[in-house]
Amino acid sequence: MKWRDFLASLGEEPVFSASLLKAGDVDKRELSVQLSRWVRSGRLVQLRRGIYAIAMPYQKIQPHPFLVANTLRKNSYVSLQSALAFHGLIPEYAPVCTSVTTGRSEQLETALGTFTYRRIKPDYLFGFRQQEVAPKQQAFVAVPEKALLDLVYLTPGADTDSYLRELRLQHTDALDGETLEKLADRTCKPKLRFAAKIIRQIIDSEEIDSA
Repeated sequence: MKWRDFLASLGEEPVFSASLLKAGDVDKRELSVQLSRWVRSGRLVQLRRGIYAIAMPYQKIQPHPFLVANTLRKNSYVSLQSALAFHGLIPEYAPVCTSVTTGRSEQLETALGTFTYRRIKPDYLFGFRQQEVAPKQQAFVAVPEKALLDLVYLTPGADTDSYLRELRLQHTDALDGETLEKLADRTCKPKLRFAAKIIRQIIDSEEIDSA
């Protein structure tokens, strides 16, 4: 495959899997050699085995970190501080893109940034949706309520009033207290049910203060 043909085929893909190129009557060994050559020449960036991004200045679309995170690990969605910052619920910028997954925990250092994956039980893989994170790019991201519950679940001692207030939650009108408690109930975990009640109290107190 020539470079111009490759760009015509996948030039609009911010991140792609080599499997997209291996369908049909393709010499897979020759394709692997060609991809390696393009990586060495700086035309492609290899993020992990079989996952690539087009390098600057050839890329037409800059990959959004959330899309990259989804592509690097299947059965995952962006959550915790990354999702909370995305939804505008915490004031801090999250430099590391954090996701939850049903697989093993790991941290990946790539040319496009650092991506952390935290393991949760398969039964807890809910409370996320696919949404546009940049023009022509969509990714699976936790809803605001589930991002908070994931953070509490994975953080020791996070089900306390002091910890939850230290998050300095803002724009709490984006949180729905009833949804929060329903999601917590679905986990059947007392820690999350307790935290949901505290968070709802924080939301209610802020609404009173702003009234």
